[in-house]
Amino acid sequence: MKVLIVSQYFWPENFKINDVAKGLVERGYEVSVLTGTPNYPLGKFHKGYSFFKKRTEKWNGITIYRSTVIPRGKGSGVRLFLNYFSLAFFASIRVLFIKNKFDRIFVYEASPVTIGIPAIIAKYRFKAPIFFWVQDLWPESIRAAGGVTNKYVIHLVNNLTKFIYKHCAKILVQSKAFIPYIVNQNVDPEKIKYLPNSTENFYKKADIDNKYKKMMPVGPILMFAGNIGEAQSFETIIKSASYFNDIGKKINWIILGDGRQKESMKRKIEVLDLQKNFIFLGSHPSEEMSEFFTHADALLVTLKKNLIFSMTIPNKIQSYMACSKPIIASLDGEGGRVVLEAKCGYVSPSEDYIALSKSIKNFFELSINEKELMGLNARIYFENEFEREKQLDKIINIFNNI
Repeated sequence: MKVLIVSQYFWPENFKINDVAKGLVERGYEVSVLTGTPNYPLGKFHKGYSFFKKRTEKWNGITIYRSTVIPRGKGSGVRLFLNYFSLAFFASIRVLFIKNKFDRIFVYEASPVTIGIPAIIAKYRFKAPIFFWVQDLWPESIRAAGGVTNKYVIHLVNNLTKFIYKHCAKILVQSKAFIPYIVNQNVDPEKIKYLPNSTENFYKKADIDNKYKKMMPVGPILMFAGNIGEAQSFETIIKSASYFNDIGKKINWIILGDGRQKESMKRKIEVLDLQKNFIFLGSHPSEEMSEFFTHADALLVTLKKNLIFSMTIPNKIQSYMACSKPIIASLDGEGGRVVLEAKCGYVSPSEDYIALSKSIKNFFELSINEKELMGLNARIYFENEFEREKQLDKIINIFNNI
């Protein structure tokens, strides 16, 4: 079976769809990807790419068709608009020049929903059904993360989203909490299937490696990995760090990753004189994350207080769980439910640094055995609910039963 994946993001950008594509190849599928020129998360083209370079390339047996896109820049509203709609426009044209044929079209919608436009063009060009995997709810997403409140814009985007959903054979959702919202967009519940995210097989419990140990400070370590942006409410972490600093409790906050708020958060840390508490280690290959995680006492996940974020399971939760580490979460809704259900950590409400600090204090009062049990529970829950091969089985089953 030939599958065309349509996604705003793909390798060398770090998104879970990369591993899904590799998994389908492992299962004997012929996979191609229609995507843009990589420019996430820093807002400029990755090294070696430009408007005209590497229009088609191969990666792990996957053919990648790249479309022209205006880079997202610093993520302002105007630049994001241009980024989203330039890819939708140019990818729709790119589809017309792809000579291959496809049996299934698999859309990875990690924002924006406009990626569905070239998928619809592909549907009619190749006479293949669309399977649309919703990672972000639109238009709720632009209200929450983009700050868009104009009712006419929201109405327009809602109608566009319903139009795209109407052209899909199946709507796949990463969280069960998405289902009522999408049903309210005139989608038949029978058309919706639950497909949670998994993570790559290299996310697992790792042995101590001196290469990474040398980067670590002495004392308790809490580690945050991933994007540092508006949605992550990084200020909640800073406020908690300030609280522990004020009471004389030494905690090392290790930060892995980048994002458009990284520099402003570092300036805030300097203003509060917390530089000695935070260590920013920058971005590293996903394959190395488990090596870093093994040195942490617990892993942090935080989200801004908003309806859409409460309905989402952040991808890092699956990766954290796979590495058998306790999780300390400052978030509402589905993500928190998963952590509590797994019995693998503490959960406090979004943006409540006092409650987060209490969770951290309670965690460090646990015995070594209690902490290890949390890590074990995390891995068990991951294997039961999110394991990679089970996810691939679900995708293939959905492909074969339309």
